[in-house]
Amino acid sequence: MKAIHLAMSLALAAGTFTTSAAQAELRTGPAVATDSAVYVERSGSAASRRLEPASRLARGDRVVTIVTWVRAAGTGGFVITNPVPTTLAYQQSAEDMQEVSVDGGRSWGRIGALRIGNRLATPEDVTHVRWRIPPQSAARGRGQITYSGIVR
Repeated sequence: MKAIHLAMSLALAAGTFTTSAAQAELRTGPAVATDSAVYVERSGSAASRRLEPASRLARGDRVVTIVTWVRAAGTGGFVITNPVPTTLAYQQSAEDMQEVSVDGGRSWGRIGALRIGNRLATPEDVTHVRWRIPPQSAARGRGQITYSGIVR
């Protein structure tokens, strides 16, 4: 029962995206909708791996979240911001255009440049991830962003 509750919490948290630039420009510019799907990575035979819908998770499971965005209107780029669930330790994004926050979204940067007190922040410290979708990508009208994490 706890594993199912954890999977539902991850799925719900992963679905709570904000498109901050899109929200600010909603009256005049890009209208963007996002959706997400959460998968768990399972090992198969001899070095094969497969993704399965995350209906049941356990501590240590590797989770892959796929964010799909669709631009309904507007021009220019936009930003998608995603809070990372506290039950998930962020690992990496499949795109290099991400920025991360380790302080709840107050400041942004890249892992290796952010600090928590006297130490460098690690991927496990990440509280939010955001992606700046450039105008040339936004002009395609749709796209996907993928990131991974480990269930704490």
